[in-house]
Amino acid sequence: MPVHNADIARVFEEIADLLEIQDANPFRVRAYRNAARSVGNLPLDLAAAVREGRPLPKIPGIGEDLAAKIAEIARTGTTTLLERLRRQSPPAVTELLRLPGLGPKRVRALVEKLGVKSLADLEQAARAGRIRALPGFGEKTEAAIARAAAERLGAARRFELATAVQYADALVAHLARARGVRHVVAAGSLRRRRETVGDVDILVAGETGDAMRRFLGYGEVAEVLAQGPTRASVRLKSGLQVDLRAVPEESYGAALAYFTGSKAHNIALRRLAQARGLKINEYGVWRGRRRIAGETEESVYEAVGLPWIPPELREDRGEIEAAKAGRLPRLVERSDLRGDLHAHTRWTDGANSVAEMAAAARAAGLEYLAITDHSRRLAAAHGLDPVRLAKQLAEIETVRIEGLALLRGIEVDILEDGSLDLPDAALAQLDLVVAAVHSAFNLPRARQTERILRALENPRVAILAHPQGRLIGAREGYDVDMLKIVRKAAALGKILEVNAQPERLDLDDVRCRMAKDEGALVAINSDAHGTAQFDYLRWGVGQARRGWLEAANVANTRPLADLKRLLGKAAPGARPAG
Repeated sequence: MPVHNADIARVFEEIADLLEIQDANPFRVRAYRNAARSVGNLPLDLAAAVREGRPLPKIPGIGEDLAAKIAEIARTGTTTLLERLRRQSPPAVTELLRLPGLGPKRVRALVEKLGVKSLADLEQAARAGRIRALPGFGEKTEAAIARAAAERLGAARRFELATAVQYADALVAHLARARGVRHVVAAGSLRRRRETVGDVDILVAGETGDAMRRFLGYGEVAEVLAQGPTRASVRLKSGLQVDLRAVPEESYGAALAYFTGSKAHNIALRRLAQARGLKINEYGVWRGRRRIAGETEESVYEAVGLPWIPPELREDRGEIEAAKAGRLPRLVERSDLRGDLHAHTRWTDGANSVAEMAAAARAAGLEYLAITDHSRRLAAAHGLDPVRLAKQLAEIETVRIEGLALLRGIEVDILEDGSLDLPDAALAQLDLVVAAVHSAFNLPRARQTERILRALENPRVAILAHPQGRLIGAREGYDVDMLKIVRKAAALGKILEVNAQPERLDLDDVRCRMAKDEGALVAINSDAHGTAQFDYLRWGVGQARRGWLEAANVANTRPLADLKRLLGKAAPGARPAG
């Protein structure tokens, strides 16, 4: 069975969960969590590298021991350590640890004191009022646990976009080798680049009999949920559901539009068709019994009087009206990005040197790169205080990569009162300062908002990193008045980040649109911690496109000379970039 990077990450996450419940060394737990984060969405196929005997690249948090475990997972799909930890732990432990508010101590108490063996047991215990009696819980905690358990029991699992794409791309490539197939494409929310995907819709057109056989016999299929001559559904071993739809070649465009969605967008299209006396379905656009369009998506939209609408916009959020009026945006593309304004090196928590990151940025087609390692508070012993910062800046000055300008920056912590983690004199040496919240996520809304507003008012700050502070599927982000923050950024000429890390994608699409509407610029940044992570920029671009952003709305689409002027306005006291 093929092993994807997401499978390797999942093994490391489960190891970390089980070690934590056993009260293992926290540094060991953290090592596995960091490893999972590092490998999960790497563009390099690690299992393929192992099979072909190629050395693994330098990856943040991966030493010899973890590299050996990657090789073991690539060969077997698991590790002896994970299997041993599973035998030592109650089966419900890992599932319970994933609920918000349940750390290892609480999970241990629920298992040992109440005999909880499943999410259903947990919900029943909460409803019966048994949890509040345990030390360290209470009535409010019990109610929150009950809600979380009920939501998890009632919700289908969703996958991060970058993870779902790994499975979808491999399956599309497998089906593309089928006899007689003319088109194979992943549609649905994955094509619309939603940040999470519940299932994957794959469309095949042409002679599809061999494709259907390949689909049902695919090595990663764990369960066939339904099958027929033109449609089938399976669940992969990863848990991801995949639905296959087969249509004649003349219906390809109509089917692609139909199965891309969204449902609300499709309803709006059908209403337009009905107003013209037409009918739209997955087989074409019909006037009575005669198909008048459907071979291409463009023909479907043309039949209802519209230009083609990019998939990322198809959410019924005004795209139909904009298309009618000829006001569809020319969405930003990956090729528009000239630079990256947020990246890390081994000076703090990155895996590579300044020179290695610079060379990788140039290989990724970038013209400039800001080195923005962490300030002292977040990275503790490895963070940059004024002394280490001066040494790092001296190293940056020695690096020369043809065609690439290196900018001297930092990702500085915003403290609880809105001040910054480093003194003004240290920040004044830099080309740009990226400010970020990394602590005290639970401050009340007014205080959290004021904290960020004060940081934006600091004349040294140019960019606000991951403004919502969210981790998809793990943390919703802090409670802030984002409209106030966006308006403050616009008023002061500050730049809001679209962090392209697949577990962040922060700003989300709605706030990207808000930034555009309020006149605030964004920067699409990789937040790369290793040379392979510049590839993450594509996920940030997808999020920006869902937020209707054009190249003009994105600061790092500009040539360096224009960027310098922007940075000078955002942080007038900073050292001139260049």
